[in-house]
Order: sequence, then C-alpha cells, then structure tokens
Amino acid sequence: MATEMTCRPAALSEGVVIAFPSGTGTANIERCARELGRRHGADAIEFWRAECRRIADQLLAAGMPESDVGERVLQFQQDVQIELVLSHQNGPLPKSRNR
Repeated sequence: MATEMTCRPAALSEGVVIAFPSGTGTANIERCARELGRRHGADAIEFWRAECRRIADQLLAAGMPESDVGERVLQFQQDVQIELVLSHQNGPLPKSRNR
C-alpha cells in the first residue's frame, strides 16, 4: 500500500506552470472598472494605460512569453469593459449635466 502512494504517474508529477498574477484577478477587474467609471478624459486614459502596462510588466516578470502577455492584457481589457457595462446596467443611471 505504501508503494502505491509514493509512485505517482508522470502526469501528476510533471506539468506546466502557468503564470497567474493576482493583478488580473476578479478584484482587480472590478477595481479598474470602478476607477474608469469615475474618471474622465485624459485622467481615465492615463489610468487605463498604466494599469495595462503594470499587468504586462507583471506577466513578463513572471516569465510569460510576450505573445501570451499581449493576449492576457487584451483579455483583461475585455473583462474590464464587460464589468463596466454590467455595472452601468445594474447601477443607477447618472443624471445628465446638460439638463
């Protein structure tokens, strides 16, 4: 019985490590959507660029290939945009300043 427990198939002991920094997690997506929802113009653009660059830098530092980093950043951008849409659908609509 002890031998069965110590002998593992190769699939269980060998594998690929996938980098998943916390910067691309759900909490960060929600935080970025909130920030973008309250910022406007150049401030929003500067914030957005800095966040995407920060995530790309984290992924590169973790050893992810550049081609994969681009895909992950695009996925993050899409996730934040979806969160923005959902938050506007579920939240109160802001009053127009032109009224």
